[in-house]
Amino acid sequence: MRVSQSLWRQIADIEQLNASLNNTICEQLDIRFESFDEESISASMAVDARTHQPYGLLHGGASVVLAETLGSMASHLCIDSSQFSCVGLEVNANPLRGLRSGRVTAVARAVHLGRTTHVWDIRLSGEDGKISCISRLTMAIVPLDKNGPALR
Repeated sequence: MRVSQSLWRQIADIEQLNASLNNTICEQLDIRFESFDEESISASMAVDARTHQPYGLLHGGASVVLAETLGSMASHLCIDSSQFSCVGLEVNANPLRGLRSGRVTAVARAVHLGRTTHVWDIRLSGEDGKISCISRLTMAIVPLDKNGPALR
């Protein structure tokens, strides 16, 4: 799906996006937003002891944290945040190959941008450019009330 710049209600300021990760799990895992263009947004994460499973490979759960962080921010950039918020409905990940070191980069692209749900395809790749994990994230778009997202 080719997405035009009109998709984004907000233009990403990478510095501000990265600042929003302070004091979160993302800071602990060294997740950083990297780039933003008219059809995608990307972020990377360290592959080291912080993100390894016991066998020295990138933990699938860490990959999910990267994917959900990236897709959540992508949805946020597509909505009127004065009226709506985005919350995760479902995330899945299919690891395809193991990574031991370096950085893993994720790229999120919209699959569906509806009034009440967004679906993102998120591909993670190692420094060699080969896909290491494919993730799909579904976000609920919910109205804000005086206390924040109107959750039931």
